[in-house]
Amino acid sequence: MCSLFGYLDYQGIVPHKILKKLTQSLAVAAEERGTDATGISYIKDGKVVIFKRAKAAHKLHLNPPEGTTAVMGHTRLATQGDKKQNYNNHPFAGHADTEFAFAHNGVLWNDKELRKDGVIPNTYIDTDSYIGVQLIEKQGKLDFDSLKYMAETVEGNFTFTVLDQYNSLYIVKGSNPMYLIHFETIGLYVYASTESIMKKALKQMGLHKFESKRIETEEGDILRIDRNGKTTRSKFEPKVYCSKYGSWYDYEDSPYYNIHEEILLAYCGCYGVDSSDVELLLDYGYTCDEIEEMLMDTNLLREALHDVKYILGEDVYESYCGAF
Repeated sequence: MCSLFGYLDYQGIVPHKILKKLTQSLAVAAEERGTDATGISYIKDGKVVIFKRAKAAHKLHLNPPEGTTAVMGHTRLATQGDKKQNYNNHPFAGHADTEFAFAHNGVLWNDKELRKDGVIPNTYIDTDSYIGVQLIEKQGKLDFDSLKYMAETVEGNFTFTVLDQYNSLYIVKGSNPMYLIHFETIGLYVYASTESIMKKALKQMGLHKFESKRIETEEGDILRIDRNGKTTRSKFEPKVYCSKYGSWYDYEDSPYYNIHEEILLAYCGCYGVDSSDVELLLDYGYTCDEIEEMLMDTNLLREALHDVKYILGEDVYESYCGAF
């Protein structure tokens, strides 16, 4: 579980000082989904610049220079790839018909298979996310077709963001969350992985007082926002993952298995939460997104477990409260 965040300023109305503070506010708010590393990318003199460190956002001074009109950011909860090796952290640099930066929220599991099969070459970068960069580079261009190819080739849990050297921002919406809003009166798009991150950042900046509209994105959407604020869309076909005898299939007629749940169960221990607690909430009907929010707030998790256990007639406090 990581977080994506950033903005695109297409009218030049918002002062640079405000945009710089917005970068920091979004990054710090996004710590709720990852503190192992923090990175941002922006365009300077037509070149992609990436700054990233294996530190929590509040320990960094994020300072995009005067004239920056778009920032693409990431906070990381490391799953694959040692965070101490900075090349394993996000964003990643890519080169096709244009330079670009690439960030990913989620977990991909077929990177080793694609390298073994010769679809993409071996690399010193250990992070699973990097296969997205390699698949785009294989197409030799950055456009809707190459992003569609990439999204339909990877297997796992994802939402991707891409920033090209011309200040166009792409959002490839998979099963992981994305919250995008548009301040039309001041010519500003802002995005974060969750609504809670967005609200924290905007409230700190006072931007919550301005009128904004949410731009909806659904799984399978590819959204492009160019430097002039124009949006265009395309689609990719999301995979449906199914479990059968311990193997993975994408047959539509097979019983559905939610891979998001599998990943949630795998990393909940990073927050000191037992997987049996998560399974209990999933079985009762809580969504993965709701449980992810609870991992950031032990009071919410405690209350939810109390309610569920009470309904099931079990003793909550003896079984669970000692863990918090």
